[in-house]
Amino acid sequence: MKSTLYLLLASVVFLAACAAPTPVPATADPASSSMPAITDPSQPIMVNAGEPFMIVVESNPSTGYHWELVGDLTGVEFVSREYTPSEPVLTGSGGVDVWAFKAISAGETQITLGSYPPGVNGGEPEQSFTFSVKVK
Repeated sequence: MKSTLYLLLASVVFLAACAAPTPVPATADPASSSMPAITDPSQPIMVNAGEPFMIVVESNPSTGYHWELVGDLTGVEFVSREYTPSEPVLTGSGGVDVWAFKAISAGETQITLGSYPPGVNGGEPEQSFTFSVKVK
């Protein structure tokens, strides 16, 4: 009877150890993350003429919402836009849209990005951010 109790107790301990979740290693230093930092619209973007620069905004394409340029560009040229998902990549999780531009001529300009709901392109965005760009 006593040996059966010990065997049962040992089995429970063994099964509990097997069922314990595997610890997840701590994330590396955030500075070493491959995710670009969100661009703060309250801070001007300083760039030299001829140089590329980027604007990064939070995005989640799984919701259908999307960012678009609002208005015309002056002194800068749109180059590309690329979505980068957050790590780990999970269904429905967000990430960032990285908008790449090139400074063309010296001066001050503004770039406005608007967030639009699914199926809507143009008109008034539901949310917008205006970024000041100073080109030397």
